[in-house]
Amino acid sequence: MTDDQPHPPDTADAESVETVVTPERGRWVVELIVVFADGVVRHRIDTHATKARAEISAKLIKSAAERDLRGPLNG
Repeated sequence: MTDDQPHPPDTADAESVETVVTPERGRWVVELIVVFADGVVRHRIDTHATKARAEISAKLIKSAAERDLRGPLNG
């Protein structure tokens, strides 16, 4: 990411994460929703030309964010 773009929220202290895919002006938007104890952060990740690509992207992003929630496998 370049410095002029906002960074996705840090999910280390999050309670849950979710991704959503929504249509917008002929494209498909992927957003990350992170739930913390004191609020919710919604971050727009990217847009895609097809719904299928957006859903693949959303699935990969959610998997990566959930790894942050669980922490390292070896404790």
